Amino acid sequence: MQHGDPHTVYLLRKRVNKMGRKWNNIKEKKASKDANTSRIYAKFGREIYVAAKQGEPNPESNQALRFVLERAKTYSVPKHIVDRAIEKAKGGSEENFDELRYEGFGPNGSMVIVDALTNNVNRTASDVRAAFGKNSGNMGVSGSVAYMFDQTAVIGVEGKSEEETLELLMEADIDVRDIMEEDETVIVYAEPDQFHQVQEAFKQSGVEEFTVAEITMLPQNEVTLDDDSKAQFEKLIDVLEELEDVQQVYHNVDLGE
Repeated sequence: MQHGDPHTVYLLRKRVNKMGRKWNNIKEKKASKDANTSRIYAKFGREIYVAAKQGEPNPESNQALRFVLERAKTYSVPKHIVDRAIEKAKGGSEENFDELRYEGFGPNGSMVIVDALTNNVNRTASDVRAAFGKNSGNMGVSGSVAYMFDQTAVIGVEGKSEEETLELLMEADIDVRDIMEEDETVIVYAEPDQFHQVQEAFKQSGVEEFTVAEITMLPQNEVTLDDDSKAQFEKLIDVLEELEDVQQVYHNVDLGE
């Protein structure tokens, strides 16, 4: 990417604001999680422990741990939660977790992806299946839903304009998927392997805090449900997110008003 290249600027601008509804869904998800802090802290504790145990318990040399710690900051996870999880990993705990992904369908063909960390695969599978079955949904086979989503790095900051963000990314020679500005927040959508590059570019420009720092699954297309189906769907998502072993739930429903 050449700095100031008019064609590059045009292409980037042409993509701006095409992902607004997806950012709205992320905001709603964060707001829901912020209202259930104890459960969210427990999920982060587990995720930090697993990342620290699978590699060095040092974020400088463990990219997976560095990523989850960056995410934890955006949810204001207390330092003692982070320290306890890392110390548990350092202490050689024998507790092991499997990473699982389930795919399924909600009302009217809506699509759901559920990521879990579990020390009891049978329990988790049973709980997830029951959540779908009791809330107007059904489980799908592996690959039945995920192909309709794109794994995407989403990084958001306050205090930067769209123009400033375009400039700093061009200077860092980073070509991203999309940039949008909303409610004084600039959101960058990038390839998953660009997550740390984009963050570092922001940090070099003086950014110290991020409003969002996720590698998420964004739907290629969103669907809108009628009121009854939407209520059923929201209940399904709530039940799934309340499961102890479930870390993330992704879907393709526009939950805006």
